[in-house]
Amino acid sequence: MELTALKQSEVQVSAEDSRRMWELSVRAAALPAASTPQLADMLLDIPAGVRDPLVSFAEGTSHTGYLLLRGLEVGDLPPTPTGHDSHLLDGHGTSGAMALFADLVGSLIGYQDEKDGALIHDVHPVRGEETRIENSGSVAFDFHTENVHHPLRPDFLGLLCLRQDHDGVAATRVASVREAELLLTEEQRRVLRSPRFQSAYPTSFARNIPGPRPTAGPHPVLFGREGQSFMRFNSHNTTAADAEGTAALEALSAALETVCRDIVLDRGDLVLVDNHIAAHGRSSFTPRYDGADRWLRRCYSLRSTPRWAEHMMHGQRVVPELAQISGVF
Repeated sequence: MELTALKQSEVQVSAEDSRRMWELSVRAAALPAASTPQLADMLLDIPAGVRDPLVSFAEGTSHTGYLLLRGLEVGDLPPTPTGHDSHLLDGHGTSGAMALFADLVGSLIGYQDEKDGALIHDVHPVRGEETRIENSGSVAFDFHTENVHHPLRPDFLGLLCLRQDHDGVAATRVASVREAELLLTEEQRRVLRSPRFQSAYPTSFARNIPGPRPTAGPHPVLFGREGQSFMRFNSHNTTAADAEGTAALEALSAALETVCRDIVLDRGDLVLVDNHIAAHGRSSFTPRYDGADRWLRRCYSLRSTPRWAEHMMHGQRVVPELAQISGVF
């Protein structure tokens, strides 16, 4: 079963499919504000060797919770930026690639509260932020589902590697709840399915919020049918108010560690994570700030955005601020 799951989770893209995908990506990058319908023709033209695994993965039946595509083209690149908001790759083919991948499995989205609604995020170390538990840090980043606090959490997270770290050791860590829950006791699963947990806003959403970070909850950590569970969990931000809940969280963290797969991404590798099935993290690495540091691009995809949320959006594809939708769910 392990070998079968891995085979279904990893795809080597052919040279011809990579070339064709890059042509489409460059075309899509020239339409930065395009809606999903405006990209429809390009989505239909994505080579079957790329499209079919992605469409299958989007059905949400993956046991591992991730899909890895290797061998994609990423084009010519400038030095890795060292600060925030560089905009170095505005209009770059990788922006178009991320939009196409996200729209094939759902719809590319951003969050108004995070990075001013940016749709594509650059993930690289920033000097002075090494210990931050977010994409500008370089310390280990433990297991979490993305935007755990949010009522409209992304269904999928995409990470495209532009440049590996100098030592080739930085791993994207992926752990499936559908594998981890098999290591939990019936009582631990019962506790994790009860709505007794709180999740603090991630630091990327709370940079401009004075005082303590707000929390969301109470909510369950596990939900869905037994054997086909989904997860809402951040090892850094999700807490319980009682000892029983805290012990169950610790058991879940240990189980995720046991089933974790460490994926060392190289240039042209894309990992797509089902944000409700798999938690992800990052191992530590040592940045040098010499223009050749690790550099990924990140995107979010949402299968369905409520109509009311679409009408509240100030920018196309950008989920409204939490202050505006707080209490809706």
